[in-house]
Amino acid sequence: MRPIFDEQICSFLEETSRLLLHDKAVRAYSDVTTFAFFCRRGNIKRLSEQYKNQGKRLGRGVSFHIAPSNVPINFAYTLVMGLLAGNSCIVKASSKDFVQTRLVTEAMNRVLMQEAYASLRPYVTVVSYPRERQDVTEALSAGCNLRIIWGGDQTIQAVRRAPLPPRALELTFADRYSLAVLDAAAVLKADLPQLAQDFYNDTYLYDQNACSSPRLIYWFGKREIVTKAQSLFWQAVWANIRERYPVEPVVAVDKLISVCRTGVEVPGSMHEPMTDNRIVRIEIPELTKQLLDLRAAGGLFHEYVAETLDPLVTLTDEHCQTISYYGLELGKLQEFVCQHGLYGVDRIVPVGRTAEMGPVWDGQDFILSMSRIIAKA
Repeated sequence: MRPIFDEQICSFLEETSRLLLHDKAVRAYSDVTTFAFFCRRGNIKRLSEQYKNQGKRLGRGVSFHIAPSNVPINFAYTLVMGLLAGNSCIVKASSKDFVQTRLVTEAMNRVLMQEAYASLRPYVTVVSYPRERQDVTEALSAGCNLRIIWGGDQTIQAVRRAPLPPRALELTFADRYSLAVLDAAAVLKADLPQLAQDFYNDTYLYDQNACSSPRLIYWFGKREIVTKAQSLFWQAVWANIRERYPVEPVVAVDKLISVCRTGVEVPGSMHEPMTDNRIVRIEIPELTKQLLDLRAAGGLFHEYVAETLDPLVTLTDEHCQTISYYGLELGKLQEFVCQHGLYGVDRIVPVGRTAEMGPVWDGQDFILSMSRIIAKA
């Protein structure tokens, strides 16, 4: 165990960042580049300032992290948070062969092979094995002081069948959904190529699989203005993705099924035609929790139009995680959430920043939760 924001840990992350930012192969993966910037010394120092008045804190011991299978870079962030909290980390990365996983682990391994970081080698372990290998999960769980599970409800339930030691702590980050609120008048005045790129980073970069990726687009404004904004916005998004986002057959089928189910189960819903199925739009007449069962990944968006934010109250339950916004004031959104006591909204961020990781996620503070305070009389 080490103190939070241990100096050698911070140096290890800084060196990993340097290697990634100088690797030409990384430039093709914006999520890895973003991770590398996150690990820079200046950013880590800025984060550490938030914990100066939290007393003397040490890591809890061995942390076992189970990263989600569909977000390539998540394993790296949960690993970094575990390290900054002072723990040794065993991280189960996705068994899918993501290039991002190889790029990050190779950079970390190069740093750990340096003699200056030899003492950190037991602190960084990344493994991959099929989810069916419950015996491996049980063995790793039995020896940990802290278990962090990322995934859907079924994944969490399956992992929880593996017992933990009596004093071990568990953190779970379950399946959530997110939405974007766009002010139509602001979209009409926007730098549309940049807005489309930001929207891509929130959605298509992760095949819309990240819990922070918006599935619902909430258009704020009068109908005639919204109609103009929708046309320009979706044209810009399509231009952004048409050369770099192929649609896999299974994804296309899933989206088609969702369109058909929505048409049957949500009276008054309208499928809005697009150039191709890279973007699938369904405008809905009202917000209901039923929409959560009608979603699909890979570029399917439900759209809703309103002149106030009030209808959001009916949708934002405990499963809602992130509201991204464009053209609205952050303070007004925060005030709306607090006034209505919305149970599920944990994050409000600008469009383009939904996937940015910080020390607080889903309302949990990683550093405080994954470390222990050394009390004094």
